Amino acid sequence: MQWQLLFEDLEAQFAAAQAEQARAVRSDLVRAERATTRVLDRLRASVGRLLRVQTDGGLAEGDLVDVGADWLLLAEPPARQALVPVSAVVAVAGLAPHVAPPEGRVGRSLGLSHALRALSRDRVDVQLWVPGRTLTGTIDRVGADHLDVRPVAGPPWTVPLATLQVVRSR
Repeated sequence: MQWQLLFEDLEAQFAAAQAEQARAVRSDLVRAERATTRVLDRLRASVGRLLRVQTDGGLAEGDLVDVGADWLLLAEPPARQALVPVSAVVAVAGLAPHVAPPEGRVGRSLGLSHALRALSRDRVDVQLWVPGRTLTGTIDRVGADHLDVRPVAGPPWTVPLATLQVVRSR
C-alpha cells in the first residue's frame, strides 16, 4: 500500500513538472511570435473596428475599411474617408489584440501611390494634411515619391509623399 502511495506521489510530481515546463515553453513561444508581429499585421486583423489614429497633424477616427502595403483607410462619419500612410502614424487606439495572416502578393504590392493614383483618376476632392498646413484640391498626378495637388485657385502644390500625414476625401 505504501509503495502505491509513493508511486502515485512521484507520478503527480512528474505530471506537475511536465505541466510547468509546458507552460514555460508556451510562454516562450508566445513571446517569440509577438516579437515578429508588425503593426500592419495587427491593422489587417482590425478591419471593421473603430480606430483612433494619431499623426503629428492631428487625429483621424473612424472604422478601419482597408489596409494596404503602407497605408490604412478609415471611414469617418458622416461620409468621408481618411487615407493614412503608416509612416505618419504616431499611435493607434482600438487595435485588435491578435494578428492577421500574412498578406498575399497583391496586397503587398498595393502601396500608397496606388491608392493616390485612384483618387487622381477619379478626380476626387481631397484635403491633404502635411506638416504646418492643410492643402485642398484635386490630385493632378502621382509620381514615385511625390504628388501634385491642384487647389481651386492658384498653382498646384507638389508634395513629397514622405510628408503626407492624412489624405481625406470629401
